[in-house]
Amino acid sequence: MNLAFLGMAAALGLSAAGSAFGAGFAGMSSVGAWKKCYASGKPAPFIMIAFTGAPLTQTIYGFLLMNFIRSSNCDAGMALGIGIFCGIAIGLSALFQGKCAAASADALGATGKGTANYFIVIGIAETVALFTLVFSLLLLNS
Repeated sequence: MNLAFLGMAAALGLSAAGSAFGAGFAGMSSVGAWKKCYASGKPAPFIMIAFTGAPLTQTIYGFLLMNFIRSSNCDAGMALGIGIFCGIAIGLSALFQGKCAAASADALGATGKGTANYFIVIGIAETVALFTLVFSLLLLNS
């Protein structure tokens, strides 16, 4: 069995698991915020869909990392380590991005203000996954 294949699976699987948790948290909060808006007769902001979907991009980063591992010439142990540890980092980025998005949905639903600020915070959480992907490429090419 080739350990590099386990690294590839870990890169995608752990990233996607984080995306699932993050999108789940953000989605539940968006639904709750919409309910509060409807109950109080306020319009429900559609932009909360973007909050809910934000953690899904980390699945794409995991897929890219999986492909980079596949095309690299590093040994199987390094490929496994990169897949596991970078997959965890990308997945945690998605998880906490979802929590930031959940808080953003709650705040936007209550106030109707601050959308740009909320997206900045969500983007900062995304940056961790981007940095992880780029730095993993440096490891794979070393």
